Amino acid sequence: MRKETTVGYFHRERLVYLQFIVILVLIMGKLLWIQVFQAAHLNAIGMERRTVTQTIMPERGAITDNKGNVLGLSVPAQQVYIDPKSLTQQINKRQYTKMSKEEIAQKLSSILGQDSKSILKILNEDKDWVSLAHLVEMDKTDQLRKLNIPGIGFTDEQKRVYPMNSWAASVLGFVNMTGHGIGGVESYYDKFLYGTPGYSTTEDDSNHHLIMDAPSQIEPPQQGDNLILTLDSNIQLLIEQQLDALTKISGAKNVTILAMEPKTGKILGMGTRPTFDPNHYESTSQSNWINRAISMNYEPGSTFKIVTGSAALETGVITPDEGFNDPGYLRVGPRIIQNWDYGIRPAGDITFTQGMELSSNVVLAQVGEKLGLTDFFKYLRAFGFGVKTGVDMAGEESGLLIPQDKARDVDLATMAFGQSNMVTPIQLLTALCAVANGGTLYKPYIVDNIVTPDGKVIQQNNPTAVRKVISQATADQMTKVLEQVVTNGTGYLAAIPGVKVAGKTGTAQIVDPKTQQYSNTDFISSFEAFAPAEDPKIAVLIVVNSPQGVDHDGGPLCSPFAKTILQGALQEYNIPVTGDVQNTVIVTPDSTSVRPASKPVVPERQPLSDETVVPDLTGMTMRQVGETLVKLELHYDFKGSGLACQQSLPAGKVVAKGTILDVTFASLGQSP
Repeated sequence: MRKETTVGYFHRERLVYLQFIVILVLIMGKLLWIQVFQAAHLNAIGMERRTVTQTIMPERGAITDNKGNVLGLSVPAQQVYIDPKSLTQQINKRQYTKMSKEEIAQKLSSILGQDSKSILKILNEDKDWVSLAHLVEMDKTDQLRKLNIPGIGFTDEQKRVYPMNSWAASVLGFVNMTGHGIGGVESYYDKFLYGTPGYSTTEDDSNHHLIMDAPSQIEPPQQGDNLILTLDSNIQLLIEQQLDALTKISGAKNVTILAMEPKTGKILGMGTRPTFDPNHYESTSQSNWINRAISMNYEPGSTFKIVTGSAALETGVITPDEGFNDPGYLRVGPRIIQNWDYGIRPAGDITFTQGMELSSNVVLAQVGEKLGLTDFFKYLRAFGFGVKTGVDMAGEESGLLIPQDKARDVDLATMAFGQSNMVTPIQLLTALCAVANGGTLYKPYIVDNIVTPDGKVIQQNNPTAVRKVISQATADQMTKVLEQVVTNGTGYLAAIPGVKVAGKTGTAQIVDPKTQQYSNTDFISSFEAFAPAEDPKIAVLIVVNSPQGVDHDGGPLCSPFAKTILQGALQEYNIPVTGDVQNTVIVTPDSTSVRPASKPVVPERQPLSDETVVPDLTGMTMRQVGETLVKLELHYDFKGSGLACQQSLPAGKVVAKGTILDVTFASLGQSP
């Protein structure tokens, strides 16, 4: 019995030892695996947990105009951050005694330009890391370093600077806090401009507080590519000046001007008012960031008659000398279409060219009827309306067309003279350029080429012909018609001595959002032209939204400013302008149109109920004469073009209502 007991005891003892041995082997194996085979991996994890990886923003590429003037560039700046927990501990342990938190907040406030109370609140937070400010200039961060405040650190950033401030702001756009472009070419070409970020690491101490002065860069950033624009600095300067002058004179809600090279689609200049300074984009309304030249949807009015007329000439349904009867109104279905001077100027038989000179809605409605709905929409699309032009800027709109299958006869009539459909300024000027260059629609573009930091061209943008819209013969015919508009018609104030200018005025009523009817007091005034007509170098479009005051016609309001831009551009192209011929109107940023003014009238006697007093019409435009006389229930016949210089009945004379006056119009410096 004793032997069996002893054997059993040793057997159980071996089992216990065996279990201990197995456990020991497992522990030793695990230690071997961790300390030998996984040592490198675990060491990397440990390093990662003891370091903070930070992104280093790359230097963004520069933007210049076609003469090398810098419009946008990036300069070194820094983000300032702080470790509030570390600062609090050092102050509490008396390791830092130079300043209290209140004094530190005051110092930071004076350097960073922030509220000291807000900074003090951050300093009292129980956090390891809080950002104090972004894009701080290097001289300010140098001041902060000299203070030796515990817990403050810096991260390299790039600050976008626009040396010309608001100059071409809507074209450029701006760069947000993340370093990416918003709007304009900054956004459209962001992938080229931005570059490639770099990375750096910063170690933590044993208490998990950042060691601020020991960064270790592991990958440097790569600078972005540079953009060279098609903008001409001299033409852009003219546009900026005329934008300011026109805004001041008109009191308009907004003003837009753009210029293009007709034979290539290059954008030579572009701007809008109100505008903004991209250096301080956050300090202005976001509505001012909009580039209205590519995003404003509006009914163009009579400037659109160029498209209707070109389509009709191309299809052969009319000729420039085609005759039309213009009684001042035209009934189309349930609607009566009227000219602006209906009931004032006697009607008559006129040609298509004369209808364009006078900007007759009645004539163009008849042209649209001859053209027909199918061909009208064919050329509407051929000229590029209803779709984006593809211009290389962010924010372009496509306009808005009535669907062809829903268009009625009255829609065709109104679309023919520029109502019902909505376009963008860039679409309208692109269509005009197709007429100017002989019939080819070009895709507009603003960036000439993209260059790497070391000067290598990686993308060259070239003129892109979209399609042939009309023939050379039709383009020549329409150009002659548009020359007559400037020589004899509503665009006479754009005439340049010694140079042939082709253009078209426009005055479109705006739909009142309350009544959903066309307003009699709110207009969009516009004018577009190109020169020299026989070999165009530049085309210009001016759009004035809701001008205030008497002069709301596109002709007298916009054409003098277009003339100034065209004249300046012609000098840029070394095209001589006759200097010994008096200009019709002198317009500078600091002056307004110079012309004769009407005088107060003293009636010869008190008029009866069916009588009225003849006003002084001197110096008025044709539309102003019409609006003045219609209020007095008078009519008029006219000859010439320009400003009223003679009238058949003297001012102050009492006449019967309905009397017809003969009014002579002439340009300044011309004899009637």
